Amino acid sequence: MPAFRTLDQLDVSGKTVLVRVDFNVPMADGQVTDATRIERAVPTIRRLTEAGAKVVLLSHFGRPKGKRVADQSLRPLVEPLSRALGGQTVAFAEDCVGPAAEAAVAALPPGGVLLLENLRFHAGEEGNDDAFADGLAKLGDIYVDDAFSCAHRAHASVEALARRLPAAAGLLMQAELEALSKGLEHPQRPVAALVGGAKVSTKLDLLGNLVEKVQLLVIGGGMANTFLFAQGKPVGRSLCEKDLADTAREIMAKAAAAGCEIVLPVDAVVAAEFKAHAASETVGVDAVPEDRMILDIGPQSAAAINQRLASCRTLVWNGPLGAFEIAPFDFGTVAVAKEAAKLTAARTLVSVAGGGDTVAALVHAGVLEDFSYVSTAGGAFLEWLEGKTLPGVQALIDAT
Repeated sequence: MPAFRTLDQLDVSGKTVLVRVDFNVPMADGQVTDATRIERAVPTIRRLTEAGAKVVLLSHFGRPKGKRVADQSLRPLVEPLSRALGGQTVAFAEDCVGPAAEAAVAALPPGGVLLLENLRFHAGEEGNDDAFADGLAKLGDIYVDDAFSCAHRAHASVEALARRLPAAAGLLMQAELEALSKGLEHPQRPVAALVGGAKVSTKLDLLGNLVEKVQLLVIGGGMANTFLFAQGKPVGRSLCEKDLADTAREIMAKAAAAGCEIVLPVDAVVAAEFKAHAASETVGVDAVPEDRMILDIGPQSAAAINQRLASCRTLVWNGPLGAFEIAPFDFGTVAVAKEAAKLTAARTLVSVAGGGDTVAALVHAGVLEDFSYVSTAGGAFLEWLEGKTLPGVQALIDAT
């Protein structure tokens, strides 16, 4: 990955630093229900405040579509942010540009923290509008991007602002980019990719990119059913995109030409209905009954995957292997996740995972903290895996 400026290369003492964070956190009844994204931004905020900078935080929340929506204000985030910062006072501005924002920035002391109102209350944010970006740039001296999860969006606070001020990656962004580089750009080989999820149609670009970069591609979840069907296997009432059978065969041919081994389930856990503790059985993939649906990989499949992982040095994981949310269909995902965590602990495997369902699956398996790196970014992580240029990352590279 090309070089980008980091916090170590900045002199921020006495400067006003605009920090793009992602505080688009889960909320219920006006309360934050998961503060993970807020907590992950703390190291960058602390590094800057301890160096004597005025820290001005910019974030979006929800989809207000360019209008002020009361229940999508960032004001409820002030208290949990203050708590995450060890009780430090956090000021709040009623707008993110204009007189209210400018006055709040002017009143902020060195080492202080200010949270601006929702960027998406202005249409110029998602429109990457020059005038809106100019209004943001007017507030600070330096721009720091600490929101990799937004890096795939060419929005004003992500792309245009980085081209108006001296720009650098925050600590979270830096860690993310360095981990991803170890995953696919400069990996230890052999490299395995594990891709799961419901539909092949949502991950065609991903699969096409991976077969040319990895030596082992494990396909699970509902996606695997489409590949099994393309091989002439019975899939019963399973989720399956039968119209993509030709596409699946093309991907398998492309993988063979690239020297990439595709691993599909050899056995499966099937049931007549998708509900907790539904009656289920394990069958070979050649013997899926017409009235059953595949809801997880079987024990032979999990063992085969784990055996192959033992000879790999890097793993990139996106998507569960089965319907892990409901027992007993979590077995395959949990078994492979625990093996990957074990190999990571033994320092024989670099494991990088990301995507909303993937994070939830690793939490469920109890191994979230045991992987080398877990990205909370959804769309940005997926687009990186697809080999696409991320506007927010490119802007940081161009700023060096």
